[in-house]
Amino acid sequence: MLDEIKEVPLPGSDGEHALQEKYNRRPNAAAFYQHQMLDHLNPAMQAFVARRDMMFVATADRNGEADATFRAGPSGFVRVLDEKTLAYPEYRGNGVMASLGNISENPHVGLLFVDFAEAQIGLHVNGRARIVENDDFARHYAAPAAVRADLAVPGRQRPERWVVIRVMEAYVHCSKHIPHMLKVEDFFCGTDAARPASGDYFGAKSSARHTTG
Repeated sequence: MLDEIKEVPLPGSDGEHALQEKYNRRPNAAAFYQHQMLDHLNPAMQAFVARRDMMFVATADRNGEADATFRAGPSGFVRVLDEKTLAYPEYRGNGVMASLGNISENPHVGLLFVDFAEAQIGLHVNGRARIVENDDFARHYAAPAAVRADLAVPGRQRPERWVVIRVMEAYVHCSKHIPHMLKVEDFFCGTDAARPASGDYFGAKSSARHTTG
């Protein structure tokens, strides 16, 4: 019966829905939700992720205090385990563990993959993350031939642990305003590479820790 049919909740937050109404964007958003947003990675999305050598990661702690970071590696360093599951490695150089600390308190994560060099297009992947130690990852996830727990990155040891993500949303980031960049071959990845780490590039060591303003 019609009165037994439950309305399917819209993707996104109450805040974005309120602003869509306020700024008359509701029809645009409804079309986007219907035609562009998936709860999994379709084959084209999986292939796109498998070609990427970098991504941006957004996390937040239990209080909602946000952090954004950058991860890079050889093409395919983010593993597509299936249409609902991704995994990316964490190496020894991650000393502060800000993102992992957030994930340990709050599993919500947002990933952004951008192709700057060719298609100039992006892919958002939002989901729930958990931390898996490398040996456990090898035992439970390394069966497919495409998944190797000893992922090699120049200048680094094998991964110490992995972040495994259950995909909840996947949608395009359109090419508008994505700059065209040229990829260079002498790409260094990792704190053990020949390029200096430049940890105090901004001179923070000699700056006051806090201000009174």
